[in-house]
Amino acid sequence: MTAAAMPEPRVDSPVAVERAVAEFRRGRPVMLLTPAGSGLAAAAELVTPVRLAWFARETGQALLALTAGRAAALRIPPSGHATLLVELTPWLDAASIAALADATTDLAAPLRGPFQRQKRPPEPWETAALGLAKLARLLPAALVGRLPADQPSDFARQHDLLAVTAAAIARYEQGAALRLRQVAGARVPLQAAEDCQILAFRPEDGGIEHLAIVVGAPDRRQPVLVRLHSECFTGDLLGSLKCDCGEQLRGALAAMAAPQGGIVLYLAQEGRGIGLMNKLRAYRLQEDGFDTIEANLRLGFDADERLFQPAAEMLRQLGVARIRLLTNNPDKVAGLTALGIEVVERVPHDFPANRHNEGYLLAKRHKAGHLF
Repeated sequence: MTAAAMPEPRVDSPVAVERAVAEFRRGRPVMLLTPAGSGLAAAAELVTPVRLAWFARETGQALLALTAGRAAALRIPPSGHATLLVELTPWLDAASIAALADATTDLAAPLRGPFQRQKRPPEPWETAALGLAKLARLLPAALVGRLPADQPSDFARQHDLLAVTAAAIARYEQGAALRLRQVAGARVPLQAAEDCQILAFRPEDGGIEHLAIVVGAPDRRQPVLVRLHSECFTGDLLGSLKCDCGEQLRGALAAMAAPQGGIVLYLAQEGRGIGLMNKLRAYRLQEDGFDTIEANLRLGFDADERLFQPAAEMLRQLGVARIRLLTNNPDKVAGLTALGIEVVERVPHDFPANRHNEGYLLAKRHKAGHLF
């Protein structure tokens, strides 16, 4: 079949979600569909005056969808729902909307408001808009507006908009990024472990590959020493002193250079799953006195957005069912256990604090329950 003859993806397909993610990252509106109604959504951090005016004209009433955590940071009264809807009063222009999405602007403008929120529950497509923003590695805040009930497909064609169902976004968040296949592998001698091979696993959604760093020849018949390590550009590559990630990575490889060997699962979940750009925003908030957990919540994310399914799937494909887990995080033990991986031992993995990361390590201990 030629490219010209390729059919358009169904609006409920993973491909439709992936295209919608790309549109969202460009700041373009996306049409979200449910059986009960349809709406438009666009990334709040990328809104422009022209897009805002078009949005308001076509929907009649544009709203700002925020997570409950972000709304709490803005002192907007809770609605009892995970997604909260703010009405766009006249003072909320495009620049103000983008600023409300970004917690790094909060201290520069502490007296914003008053805000008028809607008391009704969010529609499924309004909640899906925040899910789409997270998939796009953008701040979880979206401009949303309901469309007339008649012929949403005609509206999409008229304005050259991509359409996707809210159900497809929800399925995608739970599925496509978790199904992996091994696509490459090679022996790569490392400073900490010369006998080493790196295997790359690609998610079905076409996202960033996860890596398995296999040190030596671990005996799969015995519990294998394993480290789950979320990628950290600043710590692993640049040697940042704000965290202990680089030390943990190199320390894990050194521990596995012993005859027993081991496996480091290097997961593409930067910043506890919020992405590098948003992690830098969290760092900016830490400069203002917020700890690492508070910073994620103020940005509108959960304290930890990481998933354990990719790690469990990689271990299964590597033939590893029983492990000794090199970690201080009990959530990793519980997460892998729930997915069928037997954790026979938690092996402590900590390093001395420095003056730059002491607060970070204390927050992990007292708020995230890490064991040291």
